[in-house]
Amino acid sequence: MTLAPPVLPYITPRRAGDARNAVDEAIVSRQSIRQFLPQSVPRESIAHLLEVASRAPSGTNTQPWKAYVLQGTSRDQLVSKVCDAHDALRANPALAAEYKEEYDYYPEQWVSPYIDRRRENGWGLYGLLGITKGDKDKMHAQHQRNFQLFDAPVGLMFTLDRVMGRGSLVDYGMFMQSLMVAARGLGLHTCPQAAWNGFAKIILPHIGAGDGEMLVCGMALGYADETALVNTFRTPRVPASEFTTWLD
Repeated sequence: MTLAPPVLPYITPRRAGDARNAVDEAIVSRQSIRQFLPQSVPRESIAHLLEVASRAPSGTNTQPWKAYVLQGTSRDQLVSKVCDAHDALRANPALAAEYKEEYDYYPEQWVSPYIDRRRENGWGLYGLLGITKGDKDKMHAQHQRNFQLFDAPVGLMFTLDRVMGRGSLVDYGMFMQSLMVAARGLGLHTCPQAAWNGFAKIILPHIGAGDGEMLVCGMALGYADETALVNTFRTPRVPASEFTTWLD
């Protein structure tokens, strides 16, 4: 017997133009939220988002993603472990050798225009929060907000089997974007976080990942605190004309 496909609960029939606008709105309204409400997220909502995201494309349909959902005690314990490690690393920078990312997320040497955009992003956020250059205590505290999941009730950790090639990271980006856009359809927000990657030696055993898995990144998921100053920060984008070449 063939089963009918599941009906997505937040999708209702629309005119073609309305559907286009809804998709555009979901994409454009997505932002990295840095302060969440304590309001819990129903398990069925999280499961739904993962099912929707599973329709993301991947090379030869390999579907290389593995997702670990942390709530409640498991979430709080991981937050505590990594925050402690982050504090210890600040107290003893020599520990940096123990906390290495498994793949290079950023370039070894920055060049323009990427370093300019990175600086604009960093100082735009810190300026909004009143964190001045050289204020290491406040910088450390703000960086540690990553490892507190910005108070989101749900943390997601994504892993990839090491046997896979670099192309699977492209697949992963499409999977995560699908999840983040779908979250907007349920009134939820997210914050993708590569900041966790350096603490993989703590995270992977905690979530029960296999020996052959590597950490791709983490993600905070929940309801945005619309009153928080930090959530008024919106990163700029260069116009498409700057990165597009038309060939006729």
